[in-house]
Amino acid sequence: QVQLMESGGGSVPPGGSLRLSCAASGYISSGWSMGWFRQAPGKEREAVGIIDKDGDVAYAPAVKGRFTVSKDNAKNLMYLQMNDLKPEDTAIYYCAADGYLTPYGLGTDQGTWGQGTQVTVSS
Repeated sequence: QVQLMESGGGSVPPGGSLRLSCAASGYISSGWSMGWFRQAPGKEREAVGIIDKDGDVAYAPAVKGRFTVSKDNAKNLMYLQMNDLKPEDTAIYYCAADGYLTPYGLGTDQGTWGQGTQVTVSS
């Protein structure tokens, strides 16, 4: 079974940058999508960026132009580069993998989540 583990979270001032990593252990089908999601206190979980099997990425409007999702298939790693961070980006960030990802999470019962990493943007 696939296991995912995020790293790279932390606390930065507004305008700062962070890079999150998601390490996958186990086999992930080449046909699967992977993505980054976040959940702020009192809010629903939302997709930040989803990368499909062809490498195309769909971004949430709130992060487009500031965040970049990429993958290193040889190393089973996915990244989230976050630039120009804003206080409203504060949340727990999760990575996910599934045959199909929706704007709110897994699309099938075969997918999996990482444990999450906290990102705090504050002066």
